[in-house]
Amino acid sequence: MTSEQHVLVREFPEYRDTIEARKSNDLRFHDRVTEYDDLTREIERIEAQGAPVTDEYLEGLKKKRLHLKDELYDMLQRQ
Repeated sequence: MTSEQHVLVREFPEYRDTIEARKSNDLRFHDRVTEYDDLTREIERIEAQGAPVTDEYLEGLKKKRLHLKDELYDMLQRQ
């Protein structure tokens, strides 16, 4: 399960209805949200289990997630 801290609706509560609608109606948006959620789960798994990865790898995942979050925000603003 994805952490409440990084659930997209929590990140952008003002777009709650738009997020839900676009996940259903916009395949590109849906795919980006899925990728964002998958990255969040992977980051949380690594952090919780202390998985043997380099700091650079973990930071790379976090940067990718941040880039996706920025992309999703841009998509929400352009509705």
